Amino acid sequence: MPECNGANGGRKEEPMQLICISGRGSMRTKALAERLAHKLGYKSLNREDLIEKAIKEGIQVGKLEAATIKPQIFTERLALEREYYRAFMTAYLGGKAAESATVYNGRSSHLLFSGIDHVLKVHVVEDESTKIKAEMQQLGIDKKKARIYLHDVEADLNKWAYSMHGASLEDASHYDVMINLGHMSVENAAAALSAIAQLPDFQVTPASKRSIEDMVLAANARLLLARDERTFQANIKVRADRGIVNVTYLPRDAGIAKIIPEVLVPLPGVREFSVTMATTNILWVEEDFEAATETFDQLVEIAAKWNAAIELLQFVPQNAGGQEQLLSPDEPAFLEQRPGFEYECVGGIEEEGEVACEDRGFQAAKEALARLGCFGGGRRAVGSAVQIVKSIDRSVPYSLMVIGNLFLAKEHSAQMRMTRQVQGYVSDQINVPLVNAEDLKRHYLFGSHDFFKLFGCLGLFSFILFLIFTYQEQVLGFLSGVESKTRFLAAVAVFLFVPTMAYLYGNTARLLMTKLIRME
Repeated sequence: MPECNGANGGRKEEPMQLICISGRGSMRTKALAERLAHKLGYKSLNREDLIEKAIKEGIQVGKLEAATIKPQIFTERLALEREYYRAFMTAYLGGKAAESATVYNGRSSHLLFSGIDHVLKVHVVEDESTKIKAEMQQLGIDKKKARIYLHDVEADLNKWAYSMHGASLEDASHYDVMINLGHMSVENAAAALSAIAQLPDFQVTPASKRSIEDMVLAANARLLLARDERTFQANIKVRADRGIVNVTYLPRDAGIAKIIPEVLVPLPGVREFSVTMATTNILWVEEDFEAATETFDQLVEIAAKWNAAIELLQFVPQNAGGQEQLLSPDEPAFLEQRPGFEYECVGGIEEEGEVACEDRGFQAAKEALARLGCFGGGRRAVGSAVQIVKSIDRSVPYSLMVIGNLFLAKEHSAQMRMTRQVQGYVSDQINVPLVNAEDLKRHYLFGSHDFFKLFGCLGLFSFILFLIFTYQEQVLGFLSGVESKTRFLAAVAVFLFVPTMAYLYGNTARLLMTKLIRME
């Protein structure tokens, strides 16, 4: 794990209060932000200011916005651009708040600073009738068109928030205060927020100060990596903790390991930084990928525990004469999507008029993993189980292979039988632990049944030890008995005691160390 001391130069600013006001971007919301800033003597910023700076930075904000409306054009490069933009927003707003207390009016900035107590997060809503009238006047359209336009805009804003932050703008748990401008004037709303902003709950504390400093430091590190032509295409995670910057990259980006320290040397405010590779990969084999499933969530949870990347392998069964040839070597080579290239459907098997290499959730799963920072590449295998084995990169350190639903066109019994055949063949060919999606939680995640098992084993183990140490004299007397019958019973007791305690201790340690804490 290469380490290098970072630069310590540069003046360190003290973070001040930041107020994030989110709304649909109406004139009244903007007026509220400006009036609040004036009352408090804070600096006022809005989204237009940030976008202007982002475009000067070279970030393709327009393409990102278009990709939220048309997800099919969201590429891996745009996923990296999104991380660049998130880092820029965090560094820009955090930097401004370090210079002076700031009120920012934007779409979803409150989601950037989730968990920072002194950042006051305000959501502004207005009556629908008021918003419709405003659109009718501004755009010169009738009421029906204004309502449709308003609905479309709000849907696009929610898509933007979910794409950028994985959260909805309508989720009240992300806000500290919600203001309805349909029920009060801008002046009164500003007065109310001014009073709230001065409460002790929203003042900078040592803990919140450290949190935002670490957040801004990590964002500045990510900006440096995005600006450098040698590292801007790499999928990199950056975290900071008390001035220590940790950079994690995927195995496919191993070539930049020595470059990252060079890029980060000019970063001010760093005590030290470390560069590590994601320790392993998880290979997920599926015919139809779905991001909103229990399997997806379980894989992401495991990947986070293992510091792993998730690689997608979409299996497209070959249909020859109505029968899938599970092990036939005479089949087309797999279609592959390597990192940095867009997948194109350049051929494949057609079945009943349907092209076999259609998307089927592949891009959506890829985009979701990229947003979470654990996408390890993707490819498609067309044909049989042989092609699955051929498509596996043996140079990648896989720790787990998960096989989901295959042969979906078949009846359930045939689907299960053929999936088991594929699992058996693949497990014989590769030296990687393999499970099906249904058994993933049972084998690798800590569930409610594991809690009761842990509680039972630990409780019984502790109870037996308590009895032994409480009644030591009686136990020793029993074990040292001179009569043959007593000696026989003592031998039986010892014979049963040792494996019982070993079983209880082993299960307790396994559940604690491999499931609850971290699985190796």
